[in-house]
Amino acid sequence: MSDPISTIEEPEETATRSRGFRWPIFSIVAVAIVVFLLGGFGGSFQAKLSEVQKNDNSSFLPGSAESTRAMQEASAFTKVENLPGFVVFHRASGLTPQDKQRITTAVQAIGGVKGVDKPAMLGIQFSADGTTAAAFVPLIAKENGKSRNGDELLDAENAVLDTAKNAVGPDLDVYPAGPGGLLVAFISVFSSIDGTLLFAAIGVVVLILLLVYRSPVLWVFPLLSDVLALGIASLVVYWLAKDEIITLNGQSQGILYVLVLGAGTDYALLLIARYREELHVYENRFEAMIKAWKESAAAIVASAVTVSLGLLCLTFSELNSNKGMGPVGAVGVGCTLLVMMTFLPVALAACGRWVFWPRIPRADQATDLATHGMWGRIANTVVSNRRPAWIGATVILLIAISGIGLLKTNGLTTAQSFTNRPQAIVGQELYDAKFPKGAGAPAVIVANASTAGEVMKVAAAVPGVSTAPASVCIQADAEKVAALLSQLGTAPSGGAGQCVPPSLQVQPVNGRTVINVVLQDAFDQPGALDTVKRLRAAVHAVPGADALVGGQSAATLDVHQAAVHDRDLIIPIVLAVIFVVLSVLLRALLAPLLLIGSVVLSFAATLGVCGFVFSHVFNFSGADQSFPLFAFVFLVALGIDYNIFLMTRVREESQQHGTRPGIRRGLAVTGGVITSAGVVLAATFAVLGVMPLVFLAEVGFAVAFGVLLDTIVVRSVLVPALSYDIGKRIWWPSPLARRE
Repeated sequence: MSDPISTIEEPEETATRSRGFRWPIFSIVAVAIVVFLLGGFGGSFQAKLSEVQKNDNSSFLPGSAESTRAMQEASAFTKVENLPGFVVFHRASGLTPQDKQRITTAVQAIGGVKGVDKPAMLGIQFSADGTTAAAFVPLIAKENGKSRNGDELLDAENAVLDTAKNAVGPDLDVYPAGPGGLLVAFISVFSSIDGTLLFAAIGVVVLILLLVYRSPVLWVFPLLSDVLALGIASLVVYWLAKDEIITLNGQSQGILYVLVLGAGTDYALLLIARYREELHVYENRFEAMIKAWKESAAAIVASAVTVSLGLLCLTFSELNSNKGMGPVGAVGVGCTLLVMMTFLPVALAACGRWVFWPRIPRADQATDLATHGMWGRIANTVVSNRRPAWIGATVILLIAISGIGLLKTNGLTTAQSFTNRPQAIVGQELYDAKFPKGAGAPAVIVANASTAGEVMKVAAAVPGVSTAPASVCIQADAEKVAALLSQLGTAPSGGAGQCVPPSLQVQPVNGRTVINVVLQDAFDQPGALDTVKRLRAAVHAVPGADALVGGQSAATLDVHQAAVHDRDLIIPIVLAVIFVVLSVLLRALLAPLLLIGSVVLSFAATLGVCGFVFSHVFNFSGADQSFPLFAFVFLVALGIDYNIFLMTRVREESQQHGTRPGIRRGLAVTGGVITSAGVVLAATFAVLGVMPLVFLAEVGFAVAFGVLLDTIVVRSVLVPALSYDIGKRIWWPSPLARRE
């Protein structure tokens, strides 16, 4: 059905309005074409994002963290920074002499694998019960100033395991373990984001759009727009991460995908709903789209700005991972806004009314949606029982908040971070059961060489430090040890249970030296983190030592402490930013306070439900320290969207009909589309649960549940009922608060 503007005889006022819009229309069309081409080109960069990911603790920490400063100083003592790890060989019935020979052959072959730090490899150790052997196989994390990316580490670890399995045969179990094996397990999970997570999210969006629109055609337009937005966002994020302007990790990449798909579909639903509404008024579909674009632009732009600013508040974080998450998410939302306000309206208007088939809207003036339909009845019920409604909704939220004490945010060990049991977890549990837990990932002390003896004495006396011989030693020079090993054919040592002799130790650099301290607990266990705290307090007190404590456990501790700092700093900043945005948008102060208060109440209720569900339904061991911050940013920034969609329409209706009728009409008109948008966003974040990581599963559940709570209880009942009860004063101090 073609109805180009040139064939329509328009009233003079309409024609004038069209001429007034001619320049923006042509500009939008031009931008839409560029967006389409750019989105298609950027799609190829989605698969390349894994090349620029950084998933290790040291990449998350700021330069001011003690573990970071210790690592930087320690790097001067070696040309290669490695990622410690083990290969574990196991036979439940006991290792045979043939097994031991094959293990020796396997370890020799592993030394030739590309990406293995061969000089740092140590001799094979066998468990006391004779069932298990372990070889220390560190991977090269950084060489000659160049860091290895996640794909390179993953390829190296897989090559190590393949080499070991081929050498020992299929009847001997081979597992990765240690920090290296566990990190590579994370990287392996994140490498499936492009497939598992993305396709699951797209499938959910398609299903919901089919149910919402009940059209075999219309769902294609928002989905295509989402894909284009994701392509542009991937292109921008790739180059920002490649140039190290931002830090990208697997978690932020996964959240980028669901954020773009969820927010993009939300914006599309709002625009298409208003377009359908205007098609009942305008015979000319282009005029209908112009009107729909004008009336929905303010809400959509305000929503995108609110979410982007909320995310950008994460740049105040100490953690580089949080700093990266902010710009990554903001780039995603900005690209989504660009596509939804250019390509989508142009594509819809160009294709005509038939895209709504079989429910094609006609210019029948049937637009007073506030007077009929399910949401019209819901609106009447809410405003007619306004006081019981908002009091009842508040009571429900307060009951949900009561479970907040069950939420444990003390952090998760690496093993507890997976919802499944990857090979690295099995290997780590086996290693911890058979060998000293702290071996392979010692604490690293960098101190003045003149005080090394005193620092070692003090460190050895710290509770939690291993009491086994040679647990506190000057670091061995890997190259010297490897050279001597090649000459002698055996591992050099000062004797059993002794540190290597001074001739094989690293020599001081700028008057500093490195001391390795073996802990009693595995590197990521709470006991190891507590030991690092005590160790820092002890060595910091050594006069003239200027000691710094680093290593895997210290980096994990610094990450935990930075996460708590970020949470306490950023949450108030986000609230202040959103209040300013709402005040400007609604030209009022009381309404923004009401909206923010309702969303914060909803957030607290979500945490209460999460505490119960995580503990008694999912049986998670706890939550990461960053969980409350991420849940807050996404829930408040995204949850406020639906109140923005509602209240901007309420304000529009209030200017024509008065505040209380405007509230009833605004709820009735927006109820269906906002509820659909909430379901889409909740479903897309719930898809994070397909990734076998506890953090993503918890964030996905929290955002999904919180968005539904906002959509169904807060936006549909609490806000309109309380606003209706307050009346026109809700617009204080704007003139609308005084209008009769």
